[in-house]
Amino acid sequence: MPEPSKHPSNNVSVNIRLQFQEFRIPPVQDALVLGKKVPIGSDAIRRSLTLLHVAPFEHIELKGENEDDVVGDILVRKSVLNKIPRDKLIRLVLDRVKPFTTAEEILHLKLEAEVVLEHQI
Repeated sequence: MPEPSKHPSNNVSVNIRLQFQEFRIPPVQDALVLGKKVPIGSDAIRRSLTLLHVAPFEHIELKGENEDDVVGDILVRKSVLNKIPRDKLIRLVLDRVKPFTTAEEILHLKLEAEVVLEHQI
């Protein structure tokens, strides 16, 4: 015998919208911004990145003068820091990314830095 419906009416329908995509390796392109209250710590994420990504990542812990109430850590590919100075990246994240996140979230960042050099011979 079927179990009685828990819906208040037998005329209730449930619509499901499903989206999926292939899991990408590596799952992180350039950087991760970790909220202060994320359930997984930055150490665990760093260990995971070493298994999933060939490029080395640098851990930027926001403490001292950069301490923040929302953003706790930034994990960034070291090659990105060859183009964007560490302090500028921190300011960019706090000024532009922080307003769109919470302390419980982890955000993926895709950074496109264009370096323009002029040299006269």
